[in-house]
Amino acid sequence: QVQLTESGGGLVKPGGSLRLSCAASGSIFSINLMAWYRQAPGKQREMVAHIGAGGSTNYADSVKGRFTISRDNAKNTVYLQMNSLKPEDTAVYYCYVQYRDYGARLLGVWGQGTLITVSS
Repeated sequence: QVQLTESGGGLVKPGGSLRLSCAASGSIFSINLMAWYRQAPGKQREMVAHIGAGGSTNYADSVKGRFTISRDNAKNTVYLQMNSLKPEDTAVYYCYVQYRDYGARLLGVWGQGTLITVSS
């Protein structure tokens, strides 16, 4: 069984910065994709950013130039550095990890979510 532990959420003023972390632990043979999603009140969950095993990244248009996703493969951890935060970034942020277990199955797991509130 694989678990994700998220940290770093909270309240921040517009224009401020936060850094999210998500560490994967458990029966992981290898990690493929690592990603961050978010869900604002009354809206559907949307992809914020993802990073492949080789380091290739992709971002939602709404966060390009402000957010940076990175990963530490030795720690099975993905980060999301968020700068120039706006009130519309307020949401619950979820980590997602796609991995292979020791049986070579390709599986996915979600984090529990962490709330980010951008408000003055």
